[in-house]
Amino acid sequence: MKKLIYSTIVILFISVSCSKDFVEIPPVGVLDASTFFNNEENAEQALIGLYDLMQYNYAKDWSSAYFVKMLPGDDVNCGGGSATDQVPLVEINDYANVSVSNAAITSVWNLHYRTIALANTIIENVESSELSNKAFVLAEAKFMRAWCYFELTTMWGDVPLRLVNPSELSSEAFAIPKSTRAEVHAQIEADLTEAIAGLPTRAGLAQNFRVSKAAAQALMGKVLVFQKKYSEAIPYLNDVISNPNYDLAPTMTDVWSVEGEFGIGSLLEIGFISTNGYDWGNVAWGGRMESNLHVQLMGPRGEFDIAPVGLLNGWGFNYPSSKCIDKFVASGENSRRTATIMTEQELIDAGGSVTSKDEDGNPIAIYGYDGAIRIKYATRASDTSDGGVRELNYSSNWRLLRYAEVLLLQAEAYNMDGQDGKAIIELNKVRQRAGLDDVSASLSGDDLLDAIAEEKFLEFAHEGQRFWDLVRWGKASTELAGTGYTSKNDLFPIPVTEIDLNAALTSADQNPGY
Repeated sequence: MKKLIYSTIVILFISVSCSKDFVEIPPVGVLDASTFFNNEENAEQALIGLYDLMQYNYAKDWSSAYFVKMLPGDDVNCGGGSATDQVPLVEINDYANVSVSNAAITSVWNLHYRTIALANTIIENVESSELSNKAFVLAEAKFMRAWCYFELTTMWGDVPLRLVNPSELSSEAFAIPKSTRAEVHAQIEADLTEAIAGLPTRAGLAQNFRVSKAAAQALMGKVLVFQKKYSEAIPYLNDVISNPNYDLAPTMTDVWSVEGEFGIGSLLEIGFISTNGYDWGNVAWGGRMESNLHVQLMGPRGEFDIAPVGLLNGWGFNYPSSKCIDKFVASGENSRRTATIMTEQELIDAGGSVTSKDEDGNPIAIYGYDGAIRIKYATRASDTSDGGVRELNYSSNWRLLRYAEVLLLQAEAYNMDGQDGKAIIELNKVRQRAGLDDVSASLSGDDLLDAIAEEKFLEFAHEGQRFWDLVRWGKASTELAGTGYTSKNDLFPIPVTEIDLNAALTSADQNPGY
């Protein structure tokens, strides 16, 4: 049963949106930050607002950060009705024609900065306050700021590092140059150091969706691994691994099921509910909703009869790629494969079917379909409400940071630090839960790193990890050969709106190749 609804807090003094009409439009309905943060309850509501913005960003119409991060990976196909259905998403998936005005990329950029803006407002006002919950408020806000900047620098490289919001509505006040990725990482580490010191343990969380000290430790470990600071990462990751409040979920079904949400294997997840009973008249497509519309977006289209396996039809995005299917089939019969994909033959054996021809007997090409459907975050009939329109009311949570990732990051860190024996121990934990045999105890060096990479592909297929791992490992050009990928795709283009309206940036600041 779900236990949360994010409270939406509209604090207009946090806005750093830019406009050519800065000085012509007077601020309306602006709250006074100097008095708003005079009590603990308001500070708490502002923190909840951070989760509301995160939920908005990771599930927004055709621009979900969760989905956008998947698209460059070789584990997914964009899908949809055709190559002209949601062109911004197809562009990202196909590499070649990604535009600097790509609407999905622009939305993800803007909403990360909106979340940062609220975090900055909280930090600036609470640091000078005498609130009894000051240390906690600062810790949670700094975790969120660190999370957003890590996402931004992973996807865009060098980005503007805004730690103080503009104090006036003017283009001059908004102007800020890019900071290097190293500078951004240094700020993330500084924020996470304070988050670790001030966040409670899991047992002390006020609500189950809030971040804990362990979440900050896990994120710190990930940030350090991404910087190749392996020996520094190991202690942070070990703190999470040895924490009795976290472990692998007992079964693979528990990992992504509604029943397993906010479970022992989850360190950060975005929550959704199905009880609002949205219909086509009140659905806030493009706005804030409490249900997860992207589950519907990523369900198999009407060419599939999937009712016999307990699924509902969706809009056909995010089918497994042929490479993903081949890797799972090669892994043999195991619980992780069953919980992640279902091949066409398996669907037929279960009583379902795939329509391969139209009424006239002509073959039907299902765009993006390579012979399997996705079971991870699937359109389960049991996960949506009977109230309203069922496809608008999925309650599946996105898991953004999982214990299994901590284990595989630790395996990588140990391997790169010359401690292969310890790396194998962490790798085998993930394999054993998946129903796979242990890797050979003689694996070492690059061969062991390849095994860790393969495990991460299988464990995190369709979770937006794959492409960014390939880039940082230097494996993208090999693994993505023949797909249209070039090295320019290692980063997304900085949205043209940012360059046009941020007076400290010029076209020379655009990422290479765009």
